[in-house]
Amino acid sequence: MPIKPVSELIAEARKELDNHSPEEAKRRVDEEGAQLIDIRDVRELQREGVIPGAVHAPRGMLEFWIDPASPYFKPMFEEDKEFVLY
Repeated sequence: MPIKPVSELIAEARKELDNHSPEEAKRRVDEEGAQLIDIRDVRELQREGVIPGAVHAPRGMLEFWIDPASPYFKPMFEEDKEFVLY
C-alpha cells in the first residue's frame, strides 16, 4: 500500500476539524466553557508565553493523554466539554 502524501493526510483531517479565529475561540471559552489546550513545545511556551487558563498538552503526547486505554491518560479529557487546541 502506498504511503499517502502529507498534503492528502492534512486535507482529510481538516474535513473532520473546526477552525476558529482567536476571537471565536475566546468566545467559546468565555461563554460555552470550552477548554484551551496548548500543544506547543515547552520551548515555545518559555519563549512566547502562555494564555492564562490554557492546559499544556505536548503535541507528541496528545493521543496518549486522550486515550483512556493509555497509561498516560489524563482524566481531564473525559470531561464533556469542547477542547480548543492551538
